[in-house]
Amino acid sequence: MSGELMGTTELRASHADRDRVVDVLTGAAGDGRLTSEELDERVEAALSARTMGELAVLTADLPAVAGTTPVEVKDVVRIEQNGGSTRRADGWVVPGRLEIQSRLGDVTLDFTQAVITRGTLRIDLDMQLGELRLLLPPGIVVDTDSLVLHYSKVKTRGPGDAGAPVELRIEVVGKLGFGKVKVRRTRRAVRKSPTP
Repeated sequence: MSGELMGTTELRASHADRDRVVDVLTGAAGDGRLTSEELDERVEAALSARTMGELAVLTADLPAVAGTTPVEVKDVVRIEQNGGSTRRADGWVVPGRLEIQSRLGDVTLDFTQAVITRGTLRIDLDMQLGELRLLLPPGIVVDTDSLVLHYSKVKTRGPGDAGAPVELRIEVVGKLGFGKVKVRRTRRAVRKSPTP
Protein backbone atom coordinates (compact mmCIF):
# COMPACT_ATOMS: atom_id res chain seq x y z
CA MET A 1 0.00 0.00 0.00
CA SER A 2 1.32 3.41 -0.95
CA GLY A 3 1.63 6.04 1.73
CA GLU A 4 1.03 8.76 -0.83
CA LEU A 5 -0.83 11.67 0.66
CA MET A 6 -3.83 13.04 -1.18
CA GLY A 7 -3.15 16.68 -1.93
CA THR A 8 -5.23 19.39 -3.54
CA THR A 9 -4.00 18.46 -7.01
CA GLU A 10 -5.31 14.90 -6.71
CA LEU A 11 -8.86 15.93 -5.81
CA ARG A 12 -11.50 15.25 -8.44
CA ALA A 13 -12.51 18.31 -10.43
CA SER A 14 -16.18 19.35 -10.60
CA HIS A 15 -18.07 20.85 -13.56
CA ALA A 16 -17.80 24.24 -11.82
CA ASP A 17 -14.00 23.85 -11.49
CA ARG A 18 -13.71 23.08 -15.21
CA ASP A 19 -15.95 26.04 -16.11
CA ARG A 20 -13.80 28.42 -14.01
CA VAL A 21 -10.65 27.33 -15.83
CA VAL A 22 -12.35 27.72 -19.23
CA ASP A 23 -13.30 31.29 -18.18
CA VAL A 24 -9.67 32.05 -17.23
CA LEU A 25 -8.42 30.64 -20.54
CA THR A 26 -10.97 32.60 -22.56
CA GLY A 27 -10.00 35.80 -20.75
CA ALA A 28 -6.30 35.12 -21.36
CA ALA A 29 -6.96 34.62 -25.07
CA GLY A 30 -8.90 37.88 -25.13
CA ASP A 31 -5.87 39.62 -23.57
CA GLY A 32 -3.62 38.17 -26.28
CA ARG A 33 -1.82 35.77 -23.93
CA LEU A 34 -2.96 32.65 -25.83
CA THR A 35 -3.32 32.00 -29.55
CA SER A 36 -6.59 30.56 -30.83
CA GLU A 37 -4.88 27.18 -31.29
CA GLU A 38 -3.59 27.21 -27.70
CA LEU A 39 -7.03 28.22 -26.46
CA ASP A 40 -8.69 25.34 -28.32
CA GLU A 41 -6.16 22.81 -26.99
CA ARG A 42 -6.41 24.02 -23.39
CA VAL A 43 -10.21 24.28 -23.36
CA GLU A 44 -10.44 20.72 -24.68
CA ALA A 45 -8.01 19.57 -21.98
CA ALA A 46 -9.93 21.48 -19.30
CA LEU A 47 -13.26 19.93 -20.27
CA SER A 48 -11.77 16.43 -20.06
CA ALA A 49 -9.69 17.03 -16.88
CA ARG A 50 -10.35 14.66 -14.01
CA THR A 51 -8.30 16.26 -11.23
CA MET A 52 -7.50 19.72 -9.88
CA GLY A 53 -3.85 19.12 -10.76
CA GLU A 54 -4.68 18.63 -14.42
CA LEU A 55 -6.59 21.93 -14.36
CA ALA A 56 -3.77 23.75 -12.53
CA VAL A 57 -1.28 22.95 -15.30
CA LEU A 58 -3.52 24.63 -17.90
CA THR A 59 -3.32 28.03 -16.17
CA ALA A 60 0.11 27.71 -14.50
CA ASP A 61 1.77 30.11 -16.97
CA LEU A 62 -1.02 32.69 -16.81
CA PRO A 63 -1.38 35.52 -14.26
CA ALA A 64 -3.67 34.84 -11.32
CA VAL A 65 -7.19 36.14 -11.86
CA ALA A 66 -9.24 37.67 -9.05
CA GLY A 67 -11.83 35.21 -7.80
CA THR A 68 -9.92 32.09 -8.84
CA THR A 69 -8.60 29.64 -6.30
CA PRO A 70 -4.78 29.54 -6.24
CA VAL A 71 -3.00 26.20 -6.16
CA GLU A 72 -2.08 25.22 -2.61
CA VAL A 73 1.69 24.97 -2.21
CA LYS A 74 2.69 22.98 0.87
CA ASP A 75 5.93 23.58 2.73
CA VAL A 76 6.41 19.86 3.49
CA VAL A 77 4.94 16.76 1.85
CA ARG A 78 5.65 13.26 3.19
CA ILE A 79 5.65 9.96 1.32
CA GLU A 80 5.85 6.92 3.57
CA GLN A 81 5.58 3.43 2.15
CA ASN A 82 6.53 -0.15 2.84
CA GLY A 83 6.68 -2.36 -0.24
CA GLY A 84 4.77 0.17 -2.32
CA SER A 85 5.20 2.32 -5.38
CA THR A 86 4.47 6.05 -5.53
CA ARG A 87 4.37 8.34 -8.56
CA ARG A 88 3.93 12.11 -8.75
CA ALA A 89 3.08 13.42 -12.23
CA ASP A 90 0.48 15.29 -14.33
CA GLY A 91 0.38 18.67 -12.64
CA TRP A 92 1.55 17.84 -9.13
CA VAL A 93 2.51 20.86 -7.06
CA VAL A 94 6.18 20.83 -6.01
CA PRO A 95 6.52 21.61 -2.27
CA GLY A 96 9.44 23.27 -0.51
CA ARG A 97 10.51 19.97 1.07
CA LEU A 98 9.67 16.36 0.31
CA GLU A 99 10.26 13.70 2.96
CA ILE A 100 10.47 10.18 1.54
CA GLN A 101 10.62 7.10 3.76
CA SER A 102 10.50 3.91 1.69
CA ARG A 103 11.31 0.25 2.23
CA LEU A 104 11.21 -2.23 -0.69
CA GLY A 105 9.56 0.32 -2.97
CA ASP A 106 10.04 2.84 -5.74
CA VAL A 107 9.25 6.56 -5.93
CA THR A 108 8.95 8.37 -9.27
CA LEU A 109 8.89 12.18 -9.43
CA ASP A 110 8.03 13.44 -12.93
CA PHE A 111 8.74 17.18 -13.20
CA THR A 112 7.79 17.55 -16.89
CA GLN A 113 4.24 18.72 -16.05
CA ALA A 114 4.82 19.76 -12.43
CA VAL A 115 3.57 23.07 -11.05
CA ILE A 116 6.72 24.81 -9.81
CA THR A 117 6.31 27.94 -7.69
CA ARG A 118 9.63 27.93 -5.81
CA GLY A 119 13.26 27.91 -6.81
CA THR A 120 14.41 25.05 -4.55
CA LEU A 121 13.24 21.63 -3.45
CA ARG A 122 14.89 19.64 -0.68
CA ILE A 123 14.30 15.87 -0.75
CA ASP A 124 14.98 14.18 2.59
CA LEU A 125 15.46 10.55 1.55
CA ASP A 126 15.41 7.49 3.81
CA MET A 127 15.20 4.56 1.38
CA GLN A 128 16.20 0.90 1.63
CA LEU A 129 16.04 -1.58 -1.26
CA GLY A 130 14.34 0.79 -3.66
CA GLU A 131 14.73 3.32 -6.41
CA LEU A 132 14.13 7.07 -6.62
CA ARG A 133 13.47 8.17 -10.22
CA LEU A 134 13.61 11.84 -11.20
CA LEU A 135 12.32 12.78 -14.67
CA LEU A 136 13.64 16.29 -15.39
CA PRO A 137 13.07 18.78 -18.21
CA PRO A 138 15.77 21.39 -18.94
CA GLY A 139 16.05 24.07 -16.25
CA ILE A 140 16.17 21.69 -13.28
CA VAL A 141 19.45 20.76 -11.59
CA VAL A 142 20.04 18.04 -8.99
CA ASP A 143 22.63 17.92 -6.21
CA THR A 144 23.18 14.52 -4.55
CA ASP A 145 26.51 15.37 -2.89
CA SER A 146 25.00 15.19 0.63
CA LEU A 147 23.28 11.82 0.04
CA VAL A 148 24.89 8.96 1.98
CA LEU A 149 25.08 5.82 -0.17
CA HIS A 150 25.36 2.27 1.20
CA TYR A 151 25.87 -0.22 -1.66
CA SER A 152 23.91 2.17 -3.88
CA LYS A 153 24.49 4.37 -6.92
CA VAL A 154 23.33 7.53 -8.68
CA LYS A 155 22.86 7.38 -12.45
CA THR A 156 22.07 10.24 -14.87
CA ARG A 157 20.84 9.76 -18.46
CA GLY A 158 19.65 12.01 -21.25
CA PRO A 159 20.68 15.35 -22.74
CA GLY A 160 22.29 18.02 -20.61
CA ASP A 161 20.72 21.38 -19.84
CA ALA A 162 22.48 23.03 -22.82
CA GLY A 163 22.61 26.41 -21.09
CA ALA A 164 18.94 26.48 -20.04
CA PRO A 165 18.24 28.96 -17.20
CA VAL A 166 17.86 27.21 -13.84
CA GLU A 167 14.21 27.22 -12.74
CA LEU A 168 14.50 24.68 -9.91
CA ARG A 169 17.36 23.33 -7.78
CA ILE A 170 16.77 19.93 -6.17
CA GLU A 171 18.95 18.89 -3.24
CA VAL A 172 18.75 15.20 -2.31
CA VAL A 173 19.97 14.48 1.23
CA GLY A 174 19.62 11.59 3.65
CA LYS A 175 20.53 7.95 3.08
CA LEU A 176 20.04 5.26 0.46
CA GLY A 177 20.81 1.61 1.13
CA PHE A 178 20.95 -1.09 -1.57
CA GLY A 179 19.17 1.17 -4.04
CA LYS A 180 19.47 3.64 -6.91
CA VAL A 181 18.77 7.25 -7.76
CA LYS A 182 18.03 7.51 -11.48
CA VAL A 183 17.97 10.97 -13.04
CA ARG A 184 16.54 11.04 -16.56
CA ARG A 185 16.65 14.27 -18.53
CA THR A 186 14.22 15.22 -21.31
CA ARG A 187 14.21 18.05 -23.83
CA ARG A 188 10.81 19.37 -22.79
CA ALA A 189 10.96 22.79 -21.08
CA VAL A 190 9.74 23.25 -17.51
CA ARG A 191 6.53 25.21 -16.91
CA LYS A 192 6.99 27.57 -14.02
CA SER A 193 3.88 28.80 -12.23
CA PRO A 194 3.60 32.37 -10.99
CA THR A 195 3.74 32.58 -7.20
CA PRO A 196 0.15 32.60 -5.86
